[in-house]
Amino acid sequence: MEHALEFYIDGAWVEPAQLTRLPVIDPSNENPFGEIALGGPTDVDRAVRAARAAFPGFSATSKAERVELLESVLAAYRKRSDEMAAVISREIGAPLNFARTSQAQMGTAHLKKMIEVLKQYSFEHMRGTTRVVREPIGVVGMITPWNWPINQIACKVAPALATGCTMVLKPSEISPFSGLLFAEIMHEAGVPKGVFNLINGDGPEVGEAMSRHPGIDMMSFTGSTRAGILVAKAAAETVKRVSQELGGKSANILLPDVDLEQAVRHGVRGCFDNSGQSCNAPTRMFVHIDQHERAAAIAGDAARSFKVGDPAASDTVLGPVVSQVQFDKIQDLIAKGLEEGATLVHGGPGRPQDLDRGYYVRPTVFANVSPSMTIAREEIFGPVLSIIPYESEEHAIEMANDTVYGLAAYIQSADIERARKVAGQMRAGTVFINYPAWDAGAPFGGYKQSGNGREYADFALEDFTEIKGVVGYHAA
Repeated sequence: MEHALEFYIDGAWVEPAQLTRLPVIDPSNENPFGEIALGGPTDVDRAVRAARAAFPGFSATSKAERVELLESVLAAYRKRSDEMAAVISREIGAPLNFARTSQAQMGTAHLKKMIEVLKQYSFEHMRGTTRVVREPIGVVGMITPWNWPINQIACKVAPALATGCTMVLKPSEISPFSGLLFAEIMHEAGVPKGVFNLINGDGPEVGEAMSRHPGIDMMSFTGSTRAGILVAKAAAETVKRVSQELGGKSANILLPDVDLEQAVRHGVRGCFDNSGQSCNAPTRMFVHIDQHERAAAIAGDAARSFKVGDPAASDTVLGPVVSQVQFDKIQDLIAKGLEEGATLVHGGPGRPQDLDRGYYVRPTVFANVSPSMTIAREEIFGPVLSIIPYESEEHAIEMANDTVYGLAAYIQSADIERARKVAGQMRAGTVFINYPAWDAGAPFGGYKQSGNGREYADFALEDFTEIKGVVGYHAA
């Protein structure tokens, strides 16, 4: 890309304070296909100063002006959506069709929803004689992950623009080109200088410098629980707000009254989509003990239908996972499942037989998994499903909630009232009943070690604002 070795600061492409290059690896063949510059604390400080200088003017803009700006960003994004899909496919290995219809499309969806919500949203209301006002929190530091790069960029940048915040974004150094392309889109859309700034870099250098910086008022982080803890610790010294969307180990409870064939096949698809690299993937499938053997057979048959291969091929369903580190972690956990006595239904260690290069993982299904096994407790982040038998509805709920995570849960039942009752007992930020369509207006975020704060729609507007009470506003 034209600006691969530059950062976007104060409305212009600038050279880093010190040029350190990092190769970007194509996960389908393990070869470098580009380089980016890695930033450091000096670059962070420059970007924060630009954002702080832009904040007074941008925070004073009207809601109508910010709606107009978001509409310009959406129009510019749509023009380059196919280009975005191609970039994402190359940098994370997503099949090209999936990159178009899911990955890149998320940017459009979040921008559209934010425009719709902002038009109707009121930042002020009266409570007695007190005026309650929501004001932009200030400069927001954003750290986004590699697995859904534009989804997470858009669902942070859109509410920041909508509320009048300015920002500094650090996309993942593993999938940086989608972020650079997004910066070009922001520039083309006419975002005022200093409002949006982008620096590439890694967590220890750029992420920590952002989290510690006294000029940043809020950190919005999406990534692993381990990294989220480091961000929170670094941010604590300046008592800034920290919003975290972290790991998950989501339960999928299939109640005994379901159409088992349909419910299992949909569950396998949900687990394997994006090569299993989704924090809210339904990776633990709970089935009644009397249905366990049949469910395992259905899941194995479903897994066999997933064509793994070149992301550019039209018949590819699953591409590679993103990196050698990710591949090795998944292989270690598959080996752990075998060692601890889970029944391997399909898949297993190593690459698919016809692939000897690239970080390709065999779609894997384990049955007879117990809640104490490592594969039932650790986030695998690959196409690996664990099927866990339960004896009663209460038993299923107890096991589903027995995790340090609480990002999402899934409930399947022919009886909607029964499904709603179980959903009410899930300790998770989002519960999906009977595989519904994705909703850009639903709150997104987790309980427990899956994080805090909520993203998407008006929930994000509230996360990016401070509350001010003007007492006596209507006093005589």
